[in-house]
Amino acid sequence: MQILMLSSTFPYPPTRGGTEVRTFNLLRYLQNNHDVTLVTQRSPDTSEDDITALKAWVTELILIPSPPAPQQPKLLRPLYQIGRLVRSFAVGIPPNVLHRYSQSLQAWIDQHVQSGKFDVITCEHGVNAVYIRPEFQRSLKTVLNAHSMGYRWTLNHLQMNASAHVWRDRLYLPIIHRYEKRHAQQFSTIIVTTPEDQEELKTLCPHTPAQVIPNGVDLDLFPYREVDPGGQKLVFVGAMDSDHNIEGARFFVTEVMPQLRQRYPELTLDIVGARPNATAQALGQAPGVTVTGRVPSVVDYLHQAVVCVVPLRTGFGIKNKTLEAMAAGVPVVGSDRGLEGLNIDNMGTSLYALRANRPEDYVTAVSQLLDNPQLRQQISQKGRSLVESTFTWEQAGKRYEQALAQDRD
Repeated sequence: MQILMLSSTFPYPPTRGGTEVRTFNLLRYLQNNHDVTLVTQRSPDTSEDDITALKAWVTELILIPSPPAPQQPKLLRPLYQIGRLVRSFAVGIPPNVLHRYSQSLQAWIDQHVQSGKFDVITCEHGVNAVYIRPEFQRSLKTVLNAHSMGYRWTLNHLQMNASAHVWRDRLYLPIIHRYEKRHAQQFSTIIVTTPEDQEELKTLCPHTPAQVIPNGVDLDLFPYREVDPGGQKLVFVGAMDSDHNIEGARFFVTEVMPQLRQRYPELTLDIVGARPNATAQALGQAPGVTVTGRVPSVVDYLHQAVVCVVPLRTGFGIKNKTLEAMAAGVPVVGSDRGLEGLNIDNMGTSLYALRANRPEDYVTAVSQLLDNPQLRQQISQKGRSLVESTFTWEQAGKRYEQALAQDRD
C-alpha cells in the first residue's frame, strides 16, 4: 500500500509522550511492507539528528514548520483570546487545532489525494482530522487513529477539578464535541485504544466503523528485570508537563505518601519524567520525593523500584506507562484511569496489577506488595506475561495494517 500518514506532532524520538510513541511504532511496522509518506510538523526542540533518524523509518518525510507562538502586547492579549474563541465557535474547530492548521499543507494533501498516489490516508490523533474532506472517501480509504477522545478527556478533567484552565475548557467543550462529531463522519474507519473510547465514539458517530487497537511495548527497550530489588522505593513515570500526570502525582504525594511514610519511614518516590513544570518540581520538596526530570533510561528507574504507582484520576485511554512497567516486571498499583483498557481483574482478584483509587486503597495495596515478596513476584510474572501475549507493538502494528487494508475496494 501507498500510505499517507498525518501527524501534527513530530514522532521522534519515540519517548516524548504517548502520541509520539504510538505514531512512531505503528509507522515503523507499516514501513516493513508498505511505502509510508509521513507529513509532520517540526517542533521547536526537534534536532537535525532527530530528522535524520526519522527519515530512516519512512519512504518520504514531509516537514512543515510549526506555527509561531502568537506575540501580542500584554494589554491586547485578552482581546486576542476572545477573537480566537469567537473564530473557533464560528467554524466549529478547537483553537489548538486552528492554531496548527496549515493552508499550504491542506493544498498539498488535496493535490496528492486527487493525483491518486495514495491508497490510504491516516490521521494520527484527532487534531489532524481537520485536513480530511468528506469527498476523500471516494478515492481512498480514510482512517482516524484517534489515540484518545478529546471531549471525553476534557470533560473528565473538569469533573475531577484537574483542569489548569477551567473557564477556558468549559468554553471549549462544546466546540470539541462539535468538531469530533462532524469529523468522525468523514472517515472510513476509526481506531481507538480502549473499549471505553469505542463506546464514546458510538454516541458521536454510530455509523462509522470503530475498532480497538491498544498500545504496545517494545520489549527490547523494556526488558524483564532479573531480580526483585526489594527495599521501599516507589516510582511514578510520565511527562511532567501534562496536566493528568501532574494531578496524579500531586494526589499521591499529598494524600498517600504521608500515610505510607508513617508505616515505612524510609519509603521514597521517584517522579520520573521530562519537562517538569514549576508545579511538578515543587512536589520534590515533600519528604522522600525526588523529581528527576528527563533521565537517560526510564527502564533503569523501573528496575530499581519495588513498586510502580499509576495514580491517575483524569485522562482516558490505555497508558503506555502502565504497560511499560508491567513489561519491565515491576508490580503496578494503579487507578481505574491508570489501568483502563487492561483486563487485569479475575473473579474479583487482581492477578496482573493491584487496583486502587482512594488514598486508603493505595496504602493497603502498596503495603501488601512491600511486605510480601511472593505476591510481588506473582504480579511481576503475570504482568510481563500479559504484555507479551497481548500488548506488543508487533501485534498492534499487524492489526493496524489489517485495518488499513480492509475493504479498500
